[in-house]
Amino acid sequence: MSPAFVLEVQTSREEEELVESHEYHDGVKHLCERGLAKVPRKYILPALERPFMSKKDGATNLKLPVIDLAKLQGPDRVHTLKSLSKACEEYGFFQLINHGIASESVLNMFQAARKFFELPFEERSKYMSKDQSAPVRYGTSFNQNKDSVFCWRDFLKLSCHPLSDVLPNWPSSPAELRQAVVNYSKETKSLYLMLVKAVLESLGVVEKAENADENDSCDHLKEFEDGSQLIVANFYPSCPEPDLTLGMPPHSDYGFLTLLLPDEEVKGLQIQHEGRWVTVEPIPNSFVVNVGDHLEIFSNGRYSSVLHRVLVNPFKSRMSIASLHSLPFNSMIRPSPKLISDANPRRYMDTDFASFIGYMASHEHKNKNFLESRRLTQQG
Repeated sequence: MSPAFVLEVQTSREEEELVESHEYHDGVKHLCERGLAKVPRKYILPALERPFMSKKDGATNLKLPVIDLAKLQGPDRVHTLKSLSKACEEYGFFQLINHGIASESVLNMFQAARKFFELPFEERSKYMSKDQSAPVRYGTSFNQNKDSVFCWRDFLKLSCHPLSDVLPNWPSSPAELRQAVVNYSKETKSLYLMLVKAVLESLGVVEKAENADENDSCDHLKEFEDGSQLIVANFYPSCPEPDLTLGMPPHSDYGFLTLLLPDEEVKGLQIQHEGRWVTVEPIPNSFVVNVGDHLEIFSNGRYSSVLHRVLVNPFKSRMSIASLHSLPFNSMIRPSPKLISDANPRRYMDTDFASFIGYMASHEHKNKNFLESRRLTQQG
């Protein structure tokens, strides 16, 4: 084979990869719409990072601790707070039942999101942006600007606070999307605030309900009421070779709490528990709630954000809706002074959203790398 021919073939491959690389940024769904029999190389994980590198991974379904919101509002509150604390300490996740959000609101949110992903690519692509703080952003992978291997996911992210400011930027198609998200975001924000109050009580930051100073409780909750909210619709197309890739790689969530509506028909969410990956068994009509990095910082490490990832399915597409909540974008996140002592010194430095956005823009998001960058080195 002549050197000239080798050079020609190499150049042709480089040009082909460059074209493909651009196409990957258009999203997995766009690739699948053109027909795929194999997973492109850009999505293939290194062997040790693949989802089923051993038979034990993914072989076990996990029933998360269950928290009944109705019991948090009744005479069983103290007992339920203890269960909440245990779930946050031992799992970092729990399932929330009797949450009070109407099934119609949940159904409308799912249907509107699915219709968005069914729009022609030209319509979806209007909302593509590299600006991670944009009020609306359609994209793919995890951080498509930095990911060395792309993940099998497309997303629509909608900033929800303040609604009056961000609403005009949201997609106007499908026609029902804006109203469905407005209704859903209001309901999940109310639910989040109820959970925050319970979390603060479980940590001892505010006193139990029967002994609480109302003003003290209100002061602590006020900073959360004006907090950030981001709704993310995740779409995972069916995948011809699911053993080679992931819908989302192992990561922790950056906020305070995440309220997730999982796909009840197609399982895929896995959490790392006791050193192994286990698949979450969803309960119908419930939320999967997890501790975020900001709550780990606020609790000074008592409650831990836990690594989780998403498997993809060879036969069916999968959807989930995440509502991510935290303090306002301009707030500093720091350990609560009430949770710092000589016996339990401060473990994390102050941080804010600007630091997070800057870190994410310049780093590939892996595991809990942002949170680790905030951790203080303990002496002695």
